Amino acid sequence: MIAGRLYRSDDVELVTARIRARQIVQRHGATDPAAEDERRALLVSLFAELGEGVALEPPFHCDYGWNISLGAGSYINCNCVFLDCAPVTIGASAQIGPGVMFCAATHPIDPAQRALGLELAQPIVLGSNVWVGASVVIGPGVTIGDHSVIGAGSVVMRDVDAKVVAAGNPCRVLRHL
Repeated sequence: MIAGRLYRSDDVELVTARIRARQIVQRHGATDPAAEDERRALLVSLFAELGEGVALEPPFHCDYGWNISLGAGSYINCNCVFLDCAPVTIGASAQIGPGVMFCAATHPIDPAQRALGLELAQPIVLGSNVWVGASVVIGPGVTIGDHSVIGAGSVVMRDVDAKVVAAGNPCRVLRHL
């Protein structure tokens, strides 16, 4: 799965890992917002990396958690979804709006492979100081360069260079910074 090869999501080990992630996410969402140490401990137990000063607003969803790295000072607003079948890396000081979806998961184009329940995944990388507006969808294999801005409602299916403003469906560069 992490290597980008076909896999079955109904594998017992993966199902168990998804249940674990949902349990931690549920506990995180049920904690008192003022219980910062407890909330951070839950996220540390869930994610691959959790930088200092990360703020993650519940509710959120992730498949596994152990494929997610959040850089120092990043902010993830409410209702974000991480389909982290491959690594999802968020750089330091990134600002993620509400309802953003990180979709590292994808499916084969071949209908026979899909019928067999096979899936694929490709990593997603956001650079440092990236701002992603509300309700953006970021697809598998996408990299967004440092200091870029992605406009609300965009569908990002291709890489975005550093220091640009990009928006739309499909997302495209509007101007350089």
